[in-house]
Amino acid sequence: MANSTFTSDEVKSVSSLANIPLTEKETIVLAKGFTQTMAVVDILGKIETNTIEPTHQVTGLENILRDDFIDEHRMLSQEEALSGAQRKHNGFFVVPRVLEQTIDP
Repeated sequence: MANSTFTSDEVKSVSSLANIPLTEKETIVLAKGFTQTMAVVDILGKIETNTIEPTHQVTGLENILRDDFIDEHRMLSQEEALSGAQRKHNGFFVVPRVLEQTIDP
């Protein structure tokens, strides 16, 4: 993605999709910032890395995990879990929609 330049219109489009209101000044500042960030990414993309071994662990520490098990003494039955629900349907909680506005492409 060489020479990536972001316009205010592209920033407005993304902010609209994300439902984030921006002022005209914020749009201009973000477009410049995105362009600068992508310039750095473009430089990093030109670095020759074919001879470099991938690094997946640099500290030498190990992740210590416990076995996952079901503690049936602390487990609720489906009826108990749903007993305080205001609305339920076919064994599931019913909640109101989160999205109320559709976004046109």
